[in-house]
Parts: sequence; C-alpha cells; structure tokens
Amino acid sequence: MNILFTASECAPFFKTGGLGDVLGALPKELAKGENDVRVVLPFFKQKMADQYVDQLKDVTSFNVRVGWRNQYCGIKELVQDGVTYYFVDNLFYFDRENLYDYGDDGERFAFFSMAVIEMMEKVNFVPDVLHANDWQTAVIPVLLRDKYHWVNALKDVKTVLTIHNILYQGRYDQYVLSDYFDMGYSAFHDHGLKEVDQVNWLKGGIYYADLVTTVSPTYAEEIKTPENGYGLDHDLQNISYKLVGILNGIDYDVYNPLEDKVIPAQFSTEDLSGKYENKLALQKAFGLPEDKGVALLGVVTRLDEQKGVQLIAEAMDELLTHRHVQVVLLGTGKEYFEDSFRYFTSKYPDKFSARIEFDSDLAQLIYAGTDAFLMPSQFEPCGLSQLNSLRYGTLPIVHEVGGLVDTVQAYDSSSGEGTGFSFYGFSASMLLETIDRALAVYYDHPDHWKGMMIRGMEKDNSWEKSAEKYLDQYKYLSY
Repeated sequence: MNILFTASECAPFFKTGGLGDVLGALPKELAKGENDVRVVLPFFKQKMADQYVDQLKDVTSFNVRVGWRNQYCGIKELVQDGVTYYFVDNLFYFDRENLYDYGDDGERFAFFSMAVIEMMEKVNFVPDVLHANDWQTAVIPVLLRDKYHWVNALKDVKTVLTIHNILYQGRYDQYVLSDYFDMGYSAFHDHGLKEVDQVNWLKGGIYYADLVTTVSPTYAEEIKTPENGYGLDHDLQNISYKLVGILNGIDYDVYNPLEDKVIPAQFSTEDLSGKYENKLALQKAFGLPEDKGVALLGVVTRLDEQKGVQLIAEAMDELLTHRHVQVVLLGTGKEYFEDSFRYFTSKYPDKFSARIEFDSDLAQLIYAGTDAFLMPSQFEPCGLSQLNSLRYGTLPIVHEVGGLVDTVQAYDSSSGEGTGFSFYGFSASMLLETIDRALAVYYDHPDHWKGMMIRGMEKDNSWEKSAEKYLDQYKYLSY
C-alpha cells in the first residue's frame, strides 16, 4: 500500500512527547513490508540535528494560499530506514525556537495542512491512505472533502485520524475559515467543524475522517464519557462505529537492554547482573547512597496534573519518612511542582533526588536502573514510559486508566503472576498503599519480584503487532 503519515513531530528529528515517538516508530515498522511509506512534517530547522539537515534534498517549491496571502512552501526530502520523509519549509512559520505555543499556531498549521494536500501531486505520491495525527493535522480530512473536493487525483484517498491526547483540540474563531483556509461555511455544522460558535479542528477530523483511532482500547472507551471526552464524548459516541483503539508500541531497536549503549551495563533475562550495575550508576548520578539492596523508585514525567504528579508530591513526606526506599525524579513542567521536588531533594538528601531538566540518556538510565517506576497518571491515552520500564525489568506502579490498564498486569499475590502494581482510586493514600504492596513483594518475596521482572522483559510490546492492526484497518478502508 501507499501510506502517507502527517504530524507535527517525529523522532529522531524533533519531538516533545509520545506523538513524536509513535511517528518515529510506526512508519518504520510498516515500511519493513512491501508498503511505500512516507511521512510529511514541518521543517523545524532549529530543532533538527545538523546530521539530518545535511542530508536534506530540495524536491520542489510552490505557493500556498493562506486566506488572501500567497506563502512560499519548499519541500525537502530525506530517506531513512526505508521511509521517505518530506519536510515543509517556510521560515516565517517554522524557523522558531519551539514547536508549539505561539499565538499564530492556528495559521501555522492551517498552512501546513494545505501544504500537505497540495504537495501530493507535486511529488508524484498520492497515497491509498493519508494518516493524520492530533489536532494540528486533524483538519486535513475536512479539507480533502470540502476545499479540495474538486481535485480528481485525490478523490480516492482514504483518511485516518489518530487521537493521541483528546485534551488538545485546536479551537479557533470562525474567521479562520476565510482568513486561513479561504473557504466557506459548508463544513461548519454540528457534524463537522462547529462547536457552539467556534471552529474545532479535532471535532471536524473526527467526523470527516474515514477511520478514527486512538492509542489504546481502554482510552477509546474512556473518551466516549463526559469525564474523559473533554466536550467531544457525544461526538465520539456518534462515530463509535469507526472508532478503534490500537495500542502503541515502543521501538525495540532503541529500547533493548541487551544492546543499549546509552546505559553503563547491558543485561538480559538470562543475566540480570547488569541491571544492578545500572542501579549503582544511577544512584551515583543522582548523588544518593549507593546501595544495591534498597528499593529504588523512578519517575520520568512532565510535571503536570495529568501525570498525577500531585499524588507523588502529596505522598512524598510519608513515603520518605517511614519507608526504606529511594526515589529519583527527572522532568520539567509547572513551576510549583518543580519547586516542590527541589524542596524534597534538600529535605531528604539520602533518599530523594530530582533533576529538573529533560535528558533522554538519563531517562534511559532510570528505566534501566530503578526497581519500580511510578506512573499515577490522572488519565493516560497509552503511555510509553511503562512500556520502556517493562522492557528493562522495572515494575510499573500505575493508576488504572487508559493504556496503563491495557499494558500492566496487576500482581496476584497468590500465584505471583503479574508485571506491575495498580490502583483505582485517584488519591495519594491509594498510591502509598500500592507502593507499600510493591515494597512488601520486593523485600519479602524476591522470587515473585524476579519473576515479574522477567515476565515484563519478555512481553512483546514492540510495534510489530500494532503495525499489523493498522495495516488491517488500512486495507479494510481501501478495498
């Protein structure tokens, strides 16, 4: 099949979160077959490493009409791992320090969405399936059926929209229809872009796409409820016949404890000794006492309420005062959380250490060197950190939501089965109670703990299975 992905970020070129990881791994997996897989992205030159910039080839250029303005659009190309990557070049929109959070994000991604559509014929690649991701490209299915419906070459293109996080929807005033897209109001209705008196890009994509997917089966059900649909629950109920939850995977080329050169010591299920070397290295890196026997808990997260960071902060005094435990934390986010964890670092220097920064290599060492991983997210569409942890024999402690339910098997004390620990009530007391259950197994039933480690490492969370499910959906749409 000919498959074109489009999104606002993609590893290894530039990413801010899980969307970038997915776009870095899924197309690569699909390209291992006989599929012609291509990805189109904005050209965020300041965020791209020189090694990739130097490989770019100029393919073509043209103008895109944004309202009454004609904006330059250059197309650059790079081929890697069997995937062809296109980059939409416009210095005014994309040559910036960060990927998002500018006052003109609506105009930037309106330009990008139209550029994606107008690019296809110019690079001589009209796909069977165009796969859009999140609000930044969710308007593309709408544009294909409304603004560009007259382009005969594009009439058979099927569209897929994946919702990675429904919290972000792309809401704008109605003027964007004329000032950005130079189109009328034919798509501005309740089963289209209309949300009260605003334009909602994600809502439009939900109705106009041929298939809507999200990143775990449980999250697909959760977003149809008022608590988790963020205003779109009724619309998702309306289109439930074309809504599918497909679990994300992780890139096993990157996350492989036996071959990982980022961590100090490699290890496997047959020989776990390297795991404990990584633990000592991690304790040293964070300035904690080097003690192989103490339970070491890790956190790698955005410091935000969605990630349940408030529960960790509320539980910290009780945890560090009354338990034989160490905790390391890596992340950035809201200032009051950053300040809280700096405070705990100074108050409990032998038991807690936080690094308020983003460091992917250090994150890898945390996955590899800790005994358990805290992930008490308030909601979690899929989550990748728990998958990374399992791959490195670190047992996740999670809140039972979204993809965490689908990927972490709760510990059964009678049989020793399971791959982690989970809790249902979203509170600091429930988190503490679950940590206590984990610590009891760690200290009192090491055979159960080791069995869970090996079970987690052997579990197949690669993209291979998920890619097959996507491919089945694509074929269903196209034939």
